[in-house]
Amino acid sequence: MIFKSRIIHCFYIVFENKNMVLPQCMCKNIVVPQYSGQTAVLYDMVHYGHSNQLRQAKAMGDYLVVGVHTDEEIAKHKGPPVFTQAERYKMIHATKWVDEIVEGAPYVTTLETLDKYNCDFCVHGDDITLTVDGKDTYDEVKRMGRYRECKRTQGVSTTDLVGRMLLLTKSHHSNVVSRLYHNFGKGPKGHSPWTGVSQFLQTSQKIIQFASGKEPQPGDTIIYVAGAFDLFHIGHVDFLETVHKQAEKPYVIVGLHFDQEVNRYKGKNYPIMNIHERTLSVLACRYVSEVVIGAPYAVGKDLLDHFKVDLVCHGKTEVFSDTDGTDPYAEPKKRGIFRVLDSSNNLTTDVIVQRIIENRLQFEARNQKKEAKEMAVIEALKNKEDLQKTEAAITNN
Repeated sequence: MIFKSRIIHCFYIVFENKNMVLPQCMCKNIVVPQYSGQTAVLYDMVHYGHSNQLRQAKAMGDYLVVGVHTDEEIAKHKGPPVFTQAERYKMIHATKWVDEIVEGAPYVTTLETLDKYNCDFCVHGDDITLTVDGKDTYDEVKRMGRYRECKRTQGVSTTDLVGRMLLLTKSHHSNVVSRLYHNFGKGPKGHSPWTGVSQFLQTSQKIIQFASGKEPQPGDTIIYVAGAFDLFHIGHVDFLETVHKQAEKPYVIVGLHFDQEVNRYKGKNYPIMNIHERTLSVLACRYVSEVVIGAPYAVGKDLLDHFKVDLVCHGKTEVFSDTDGTDPYAEPKKRGIFRVLDSSNNLTTDVIVQRIIENRLQFEARNQKKEAKEMAVIEALKNKEDLQKTEAAITNN
């Protein structure tokens, strides 16, 4: 008898959030081959909503493969991407639930793609994904019964994050900027439930789902790093990967500063993402073992002793003094356990924000156009539902 493991095929699209739930794979006590599923993704700006989709997908299967779309595909169907395709490839690969990625995945999901990667079906959120000419990208797999749908992650979207960044353009024009932010993803017929912004509510269960739950083991090297890790991006990934390589058995703890602390040394309206959002973003990284939520700015004796820290690392970015003017890394330097690392990646949160600002009009127009198409689909679905109800009523009479 030949057993085949359940295949996962998940498709993610830029500027949309999709929670992916797949049938449970029952492979207990059975030796099965590792078949790869695939996710095709535009994944323009990778955030914890995307990570949550990957987490759920992986939990329901054996081997998760994520397909990432090219810059050309994103520009054609959505507009200018924030991250380059090379940056997105590495960002998705660094997500701890991903086993493999497929570069340059097709935008439209077909049976051919599912079969090519040995996938039983694809999974998508309860939002609509359309091509540049307004067609459902999942039409074929839906008709053939190889499509599953689930609820999206509430409280986060690329549209929302881009809107927050645009507040940096003219922060002294508060009324104008507030209207800009409110209307950023708004089409001519109002807000789409798929693209519009919503509030994120953190729960203890969500943190547990993202956390590894692994304690340091004998022989592990406890490495501590701290910072804002705002808009978690490829620069952070490269740094944490470099940190991870500092020991044979690393246990990397990331200390995240509270929002007020980040704003003290970063200024403007930083951080773009609040402490709860940043926590999930960092926990999703495969190079991170634990996160200290609201870590003290000064890496002092109590923290080092409590976590039994062997090594404290910092990147090439500027180290700001504490509120009293002291060096926040004075204690680890005194102990001889402080190390400055060069990840050879100069990308910062400021650079990402600058990319958005420089393309503000394009991003705003892109999201308004996208939402207008979604509202048209919603209207068509509503009219179809009303017609079916009317026909049913006539038949019953």
